[in-house]
Amino acid sequence: MRLQLISQEVWNGLRRNLSVVVSVILVTFISLSFVGAAILLQMQITQMKGFWYDRAQVGIYFCGPVDATETCTQTAATAEQVQAVRDVLESGAIAPYVSNVEFEDRELAYQHFMEQFGGTASAEFASPETMNEALWVRPASPADADLIGEATSALPGVLEVRDQQALLEPIFQVLNTASLASIGVAVLMLVAAVLLISTTIRLSAFSRKRELGIMRLVGASNRFIQTPFIIEGVVAALLGAVLAAGSVIAIVHFFLQGYVAPMLQTIAIVTIDDALVVAPVLLGIGVLFAGVAAAVAIRRYLKI
Repeated sequence: MRLQLISQEVWNGLRRNLSVVVSVILVTFISLSFVGAAILLQMQITQMKGFWYDRAQVGIYFCGPVDATETCTQTAATAEQVQAVRDVLESGAIAPYVSNVEFEDRELAYQHFMEQFGGTASAEFASPETMNEALWVRPASPADADLIGEATSALPGVLEVRDQQALLEPIFQVLNTASLASIGVAVLMLVAAVLLISTTIRLSAFSRKRELGIMRLVGASNRFIQTPFIIEGVVAALLGAVLAAGSVIAIVHFFLQGYVAPMLQTIAIVTIDDALVVAPVLLGIGVLFAGVAAAVAIRRYLKI
């Protein structure tokens, strides 16, 4: 009987303040969608880092006939200088940090250049003679790239040492910034949702002022009186959280896996399993915020 009465009170409260309840649902839906997007973006960044960092190499470029630096004297690196660099990489001190070494001559460098930049203005002036020979070194772990660069950058005949990880870092920084921006927007929207839940409870209590007075007179406990208000806020936020979880799953399934993944087959894209991990988190956040907001509103503002 008590459960039936509480359920009836919850239904009456939701029905009387339908417009505000819908607002709570929409704001919660939007805010938690941003939270879900931020979590998925962080998952994507982690997967991309693991994928690309494992494949990132250190490029050791050798001097060409026009290069003039501390280690280059406008003469192409000799075979002995190239072998000297190989010897350093194969030495006992550096070899444990090197997974693989491949030599790229000018002809091969020209082919790779044309594959990437063919048809551009730069390609018109390119020729095998303008390319630099290089050793492509794959570190045993991403953290070993700096050690390889320090050991080889000052050797005679070496023009420069490029770590591909350094080229990837700005991309990941942009993605991390976008993730933080999503979280910031989500926090603001969650604050708005909390305020709306408080407003919903105020309106609901005001519309039932007479009933609440009667319940107090017949000896109803504070917990019995407060429970319907808390449930109303939780129900509204839970509906918004369910919509957010559903939208996250739908985006991953239909857009990321159905459209993006087939186009970018060399990049690991977040999957439905990742989305199913995020969905319960969104539901938990929605219920938690709603419960806290309802409890604070009842005890601090309504003075029940």
